[in-house]
Amino acid sequence: MQILIIEDEPRAANQLLNKLKTENFDYQLLTVIDTVEDAVLWFKENKSPDLVFMDIQLADGLSFEIFQKIDIDAPIIFTTAFDQYAIQAFKVNSIDYLLKPIQQEELNHALNKFRKSNKQLAVDPAILKKLLGSMQTTKKREGILVKEGNGFAQIRIIDLLYFYSHESITFGVTLSKRYIIDETMDQLFDSLDTDQFYRINRGQIISKNSIQKIDSYFNHRVKLSIINPRDQDFIVSRQKTSDFKDWLNH
Repeated sequence: MQILIIEDEPRAANQLLNKLKTENFDYQLLTVIDTVEDAVLWFKENKSPDLVFMDIQLADGLSFEIFQKIDIDAPIIFTTAFDQYAIQAFKVNSIDYLLKPIQQEELNHALNKFRKSNKQLAVDPAILKKLLGSMQTTKKREGILVKEGNGFAQIRIIDLLYFYSHESITFGVTLSKRYIIDETMDQLFDSLDTDQFYRINRGQIISKNSIQKIDSYFNHRVKLSIINPRDQDFIVSRQKTSDFKDWLNH
């Protein structure tokens, strides 16, 4: 049984593999892929695996985007930290899903469903493309709740220059202040207008309005000069550089 894992969090991928071992699931791991771009390249160059575990939120976008660029005939079990994605993906077709953190019992259920289906969990690319389109056109938030003193305050999204994560805490920065935000980077980015905000790497999200200068950086990356950087370096990851440049041109 050859499996492929599409997951941008190494810890989550390792946890899944450990749980598969607990289930005595006989498998050969082909590889772990963490971006939409690399997944598309892999499917173009390799024979389809017997089963794919696919995270919905990847480092460079939603995994549903993979289906816009290539047809996949392998059975897929989605994994996600977001209930709304899990419910939508599950309703698409006879596709199963695992809500993070993955529970052993739920994994067992998904594997049993896979076995009973004679390894034919159908994926309808047309429906997934429609689902992706509906997600992309969803109205994005205009404000965000931040911690301030002993309470909370509402800040306009347009006033945020960038967001970053440090020691599992999410921060939002304006021209004059830094705020603590009680959301993960994944949850936050999913709610932002992607015409105005871009996730340059796993730990940083920047707005177009915050960029002052763009410089070439080693290993085919780019480094950004940002308003009020607060000792942060802003480097666009290699796999996102091309997409980042496209984002700036729109």
